[in-house]
Amino acid sequence: MTYISAQPELSTTWEDICFPVEPLLLSDLLPDYDIIATDRQKLIVGQLAGGRKTLFGIQSADYTIIPNRAIQEVVDELIPDYQLLIKHTNTGEFSISIILPASLSVGTEQLQRSLTITNSYNGKTPFSIQGQSLTALLDPSTHLGSSVYRNVCQNGLLGWADSFADLDTYQTWLGHWAKGSQKTPAAKTPLPHSSRPQRSTPDIRKLHQSALTIPLFQQQLHELLLDHLTTGVTLTAAVYDHFQQTDMAGNHENVLRKLPVPVQLIKQARERLRLEQRLLNSTPSCWLIYNAVNYALFTARSSLTLNDRYRLDERVFHHLAAQAYA
Repeated sequence: MTYISAQPELSTTWEDICFPVEPLLLSDLLPDYDIIATDRQKLIVGQLAGGRKTLFGIQSADYTIIPNRAIQEVVDELIPDYQLLIKHTNTGEFSISIILPASLSVGTEQLQRSLTITNSYNGKTPFSIQGQSLTALLDPSTHLGSSVYRNVCQNGLLGWADSFADLDTYQTWLGHWAKGSQKTPAAKTPLPHSSRPQRSTPDIRKLHQSALTIPLFQQQLHELLLDHLTTGVTLTAAVYDHFQQTDMAGNHENVLRKLPVPVQLIKQARERLRLEQRLLNSTPSCWLIYNAVNYALFTARSSLTLNDRYRLDERVFHHLAAQAYA
């Protein structure tokens, strides 16, 4: 199905995405009609400030919308000092970066730790933290990785290597991945019980975005974010540092052409790479290539949903890692 083209907009305030949103049953809206399509019974309707009511999507009757305000309330309760960077579309998709004071170094750059939450009112981008679904996150053995924020291009980078026990395990998986096996790694890396809060173990089946209550969602989100805030340096930070040290000066054009990203976005990534080379007075590195592609993915107009963009960013990360560690 063709999806409407959209370009993510930037915001630094919750108010731009915390407009009123509510579900309306088709049977209430059309009381004189018998509705046969029982799989789609609920309209998700929001109203932006100064705008008309917008129909973002039609979901099943037991679907529960997660208002962005419910996310903000938990974040504000747990994190007194943070910066906010939001990328959102007029189709009702939201990527929320919570930028924390803690920092780490990648080469000569100083990056800040961040927390990336996705949500949507159109059902195209499921709720996730660091790219992981709510169901996966509620597994007590799941390790919630850390993302970083890069100020030079306002990129929020997710950490997709954090579910591996160590670098050797990740490199072994990359070898299989490069041969065509792109399954999510099965081996998780639980933190020692003494260094992480104890999660409750709810019935995960009741916590899909179907028949989910907002108080229960906020309770679980509180525990998940608290878990994230106690997580230390991650494997992904080491991968980023290796990216920075991997010179691509003689091969970057060939690398860009082979990335699993639409051609138009690669063109924009190439332009961004040239700009960052000038800004940082640097030759092309694996690190700059990854950031250039990330920038293109999350700023360009495209029919890709935010979820599609994250999936492509993940594939690019592994693709570049396979070459950097070859």
